[in-house]
Amino acid sequence: MSGSRDAILGAIRNNHIQGERPRPVVPLFDQAAPADLKALFQKSLERMGGKMLITDAADPMAPVRQAIVKPGPVVSCVPEFEGDMKITPQTKPTDIAPVEYAVLRAAFGVAETGSLCFTEKQLHVNTTGFLPQHLIVLLDPAQIVYNLHNAYQRPEWLQAHYAVFQSGPSATADIEGVLVHGAQGVRSLSVLLQP
Repeated sequence: MSGSRDAILGAIRNNHIQGERPRPVVPLFDQAAPADLKALFQKSLERMGGKMLITDAADPMAPVRQAIVKPGPVVSCVPEFEGDMKITPQTKPTDIAPVEYAVLRAAFGVAETGSLCFTEKQLHVNTTGFLPQHLIVLLDPAQIVYNLHNAYQRPEWLQAHYAVFQSGPSATADIEGVLVHGAQGVRSLSVLLQP
C-alpha cells in the first residue's frame, strides 16, 4: 500500500506548477441588494426568531429597559446602558452563566441573513454572546451590509482574535419536530437600531 501512496504523492509533486498565481476574484453577489437594508435585516431577523425593538427618539434606551421583563443579573457591554453586573479584566467566562440579560453592540449586521457579528471587543468576555438567557443588541443601521460576501470583506475578520455571527435565538427542532428556543444558547435576541 505504501508503494501506491508514494507513487501518487510523487506524481502530484512532479506535476505541481510552482510559483505565485493570482487568486480568483469572487463576486459580492450584491447586484440584487435592496435600497433599504434595514427593512431586509428586520425581515430576516424575525424569520430567524429575533425581534426588532421600536426606537424612541425621546429616550433612546427606553426600548432596552422595556425589553428587560424578568428579574436577574443584567450585564451591559455598552456605555449607553448601565447594567447591575460589571465585566472586569478578572471576569471569567463562567461568571456570565447566571446573567439573565446582556446588552451588547454588534460590530455590524447582515441584512440577507439577519445575522449580527460580535468580536471580543463587543463581548468583553466571549461567553457573553451565548450564556445569558436574553440578548439585547444595539446595531448602527449604517453598519448593515447586504450579504455574507460583503460581511467577509469587513476588517473584523482580519483584526479580531475572535469573531462570531449570531442569527436569532438558539433553536432546535430535532426532537419530534417541536421548535424549542434556548436549547443551546440564548432564549431571545432583540435588536435596537441605534447609531
